[in-house]
Amino acid sequence: MEKDRRKLLKGTAALVAASAVVGVAKVAAKDKDKDKDKPKKKVYYQGGKAPEKTPLFSGAVSFGNLLFIAGKGAHFQGDIASHTKHVLDEIEKELTNAGSSMDKVLKVNVYLADIKDYTGMNEVYQGRFGKEPPVRTTIAAGPGNVPGNSLVEIDCIAYI
Repeated sequence: MEKDRRKLLKGTAALVAASAVVGVAKVAAKDKDKDKDKPKKKVYYQGGKAPEKTPLFSGAVSFGNLLFIAGKGAHFQGDIASHTKHVLDEIEKELTNAGSSMDKVLKVNVYLADIKDYTGMNEVYQGRFGKEPPVRTTIAAGPGNVPGNSLVEIDCIAYI
Protein backbone atom coordinates (compact mmCIF):
# COMPACT_ATOMS: atom_id res chain seq x y z
CA MET A 1 0.00 0.00 0.00
CA GLU A 2 2.82 2.42 0.96
CA LYS A 3 4.57 1.57 -2.33
CA ASP A 4 1.44 2.38 -4.31
CA ARG A 5 1.05 5.64 -2.41
CA ARG A 6 4.65 6.65 -3.17
CA LYS A 7 4.24 5.68 -6.81
CA LEU A 8 1.04 7.76 -6.99
CA LEU A 9 2.74 10.75 -5.34
CA LYS A 10 5.74 10.54 -7.69
CA GLY A 11 3.45 10.27 -10.68
CA THR A 12 1.37 13.22 -9.47
CA ALA A 13 4.49 15.31 -8.83
CA ALA A 14 5.78 14.51 -12.30
CA LEU A 15 2.41 15.41 -13.79
CA VAL A 16 2.32 18.76 -11.90
CA ALA A 17 5.90 19.54 -12.98
CA ALA A 18 5.10 18.71 -16.61
CA SER A 19 1.97 20.89 -16.45
CA ALA A 20 4.03 23.76 -15.05
CA VAL A 21 6.56 23.43 -17.87
CA VAL A 22 3.78 23.38 -20.45
CA GLY A 23 2.17 26.42 -18.77
CA VAL A 24 5.44 28.36 -18.80
CA ALA A 25 5.98 27.44 -22.46
CA LYS A 26 2.47 28.65 -23.32
CA VAL A 27 3.08 31.97 -21.52
CA ALA A 28 6.42 32.39 -23.31
CA ALA A 29 4.79 31.66 -26.67
CA LYS A 30 1.99 34.08 -25.89
CA ASP A 31 4.52 36.79 -24.94
CA LYS A 32 6.41 36.11 -28.18
CA ASP A 33 3.16 36.50 -30.14
CA LYS A 34 2.51 39.82 -28.37
CA ASP A 35 5.89 41.12 -29.55
CA LYS A 36 5.04 39.99 -33.07
CA ASP A 37 2.02 42.29 -33.08
CA LYS A 38 3.88 45.31 -31.67
CA PRO A 39 4.83 47.98 -34.20
CA LYS A 40 8.51 48.05 -35.08
CA LYS A 41 10.74 50.78 -36.41
CA LYS A 42 12.17 50.16 -39.87
CA VAL A 43 14.57 52.40 -41.80
CA TYR A 44 14.40 52.41 -45.61
CA TYR A 45 17.53 53.15 -47.62
CA GLN A 46 17.67 54.08 -51.29
CA GLY A 47 19.17 51.07 -53.02
CA GLY A 48 18.16 48.91 -50.05
CA LYS A 49 21.57 48.98 -48.35
CA ALA A 50 22.51 50.88 -45.20
CA PRO A 51 25.46 53.24 -45.59
CA GLU A 52 28.77 52.19 -44.03
CA LYS A 53 28.91 55.26 -41.80
CA THR A 54 25.93 56.10 -39.56
CA PRO A 55 24.02 58.93 -41.27
CA LEU A 56 22.99 62.14 -39.53
CA PHE A 57 19.32 61.23 -40.04
CA SER A 58 17.22 58.72 -41.94
CA GLY A 59 15.37 59.64 -45.12
CA ALA A 60 12.44 57.30 -44.55
CA VAL A 61 11.36 55.49 -41.39
CA SER A 62 8.25 53.48 -40.68
CA PHE A 63 6.68 52.53 -37.38
CA GLY A 64 3.90 50.04 -37.81
CA ASN A 65 2.10 51.11 -40.96
CA LEU A 66 3.04 54.81 -40.65
CA LEU A 67 5.85 56.09 -42.87
CA PHE A 68 7.77 59.29 -42.17
CA ILE A 69 9.70 60.94 -45.01
CA ALA A 70 12.38 63.47 -44.08
CA GLY A 71 12.38 66.93 -45.63
CA LYS A 72 13.59 67.01 -49.22
CA GLY A 73 15.07 70.07 -50.84
CA ALA A 74 16.42 71.06 -54.25
CA HIS A 75 20.09 71.99 -54.07
CA PHE A 76 20.66 73.45 -57.51
CA GLN A 77 19.98 76.71 -59.33
CA GLY A 78 16.40 77.03 -60.50
CA ASP A 79 13.01 78.59 -59.95
CA ILE A 80 10.23 77.52 -57.57
CA ALA A 81 8.61 75.33 -60.24
CA SER A 82 11.77 73.30 -60.92
CA HIS A 83 12.56 73.04 -57.19
CA THR A 84 9.03 71.94 -56.29
CA LYS A 85 8.94 69.32 -59.06
CA HIS A 86 12.32 67.95 -58.00
CA VAL A 87 11.32 67.76 -54.32
CA LEU A 88 8.01 66.03 -55.08
CA ASP A 89 9.78 63.56 -57.38
CA GLU A 90 12.26 62.75 -54.57
CA ILE A 91 9.42 62.24 -52.09
CA GLU A 92 7.69 59.93 -54.54
CA LYS A 93 10.90 57.86 -54.89
CA GLU A 94 11.15 57.50 -51.09
CA LEU A 95 7.49 56.51 -50.80
CA THR A 96 7.79 53.91 -53.57
CA ASN A 97 11.01 52.52 -52.10
CA ALA A 98 9.19 51.92 -48.80
CA GLY A 99 6.12 50.34 -50.42
CA SER A 100 3.84 53.37 -50.28
CA SER A 101 2.68 55.98 -52.79
CA MET A 102 1.67 59.61 -53.20
CA ASP A 103 -2.00 58.57 -52.80
CA LYS A 104 -1.20 57.23 -49.31
CA VAL A 105 0.24 60.47 -47.94
CA LEU A 106 -1.69 61.76 -44.94
CA LYS A 107 0.21 64.93 -43.93
CA VAL A 108 2.58 67.29 -45.73
CA ASN A 109 4.70 70.16 -44.42
CA VAL A 110 5.96 72.71 -46.95
CA TYR A 111 8.72 75.18 -46.06
CA LEU A 112 9.22 78.06 -48.48
CA ALA A 113 12.24 80.34 -48.55
CA ASP A 114 9.92 83.14 -49.72
CA ILE A 115 6.13 83.37 -49.31
CA LYS A 116 6.03 85.00 -52.74
CA ASP A 117 6.66 81.51 -54.16
CA TYR A 118 3.43 80.16 -52.65
CA THR A 119 1.41 80.35 -55.89
CA GLY A 120 4.22 78.95 -58.06
CA MET A 121 4.73 76.04 -55.64
CA ASN A 122 0.98 75.31 -55.60
CA GLU A 123 0.86 75.17 -59.42
CA VAL A 124 3.33 72.27 -59.42
CA TYR A 125 1.99 70.67 -56.20
CA GLN A 126 -1.64 70.56 -57.45
CA GLY A 127 -2.72 67.00 -58.22
CA ARG A 128 0.55 65.26 -57.23
CA PHE A 129 -1.15 63.48 -54.29
CA GLY A 130 -4.19 62.21 -56.16
CA LYS A 131 -7.85 63.21 -56.01
CA GLU A 132 -7.92 63.25 -52.20
CA PRO A 133 -4.84 65.23 -51.19
CA PRO A 134 -3.38 65.08 -47.68
CA VAL A 135 -3.66 67.78 -45.05
CA ARG A 136 -0.91 70.36 -45.41
CA THR A 137 0.87 73.07 -43.50
CA THR A 138 2.86 75.69 -45.41
CA ILE A 139 5.19 78.22 -43.82
CA ALA A 140 7.66 80.76 -45.13
CA ALA A 141 10.92 80.05 -43.32
CA GLY A 142 12.54 83.09 -44.92
CA PRO A 143 15.41 83.62 -47.37
CA GLY A 144 18.45 81.53 -46.49
CA ASN A 145 16.51 79.58 -43.85
CA VAL A 146 15.77 76.51 -45.96
CA PRO A 147 18.92 74.32 -45.94
CA GLY A 148 21.09 74.15 -49.05
CA ASN A 149 19.61 77.30 -50.58
CA SER A 150 16.58 75.35 -51.73
CA LEU A 151 13.53 77.46 -52.47
CA VAL A 152 11.29 74.78 -50.96
CA GLU A 153 11.59 71.82 -48.60
CA ILE A 154 8.82 69.28 -48.13
CA ASP A 155 8.38 66.39 -45.69
CA CYS A 156 5.43 64.05 -45.22
CA ILE A 157 3.75 61.26 -43.30
CA ALA A 158 2.13 58.39 -45.20
CA TYR A 159 0.92 54.88 -44.56
CA ILE A 160 2.14 51.62 -46.01
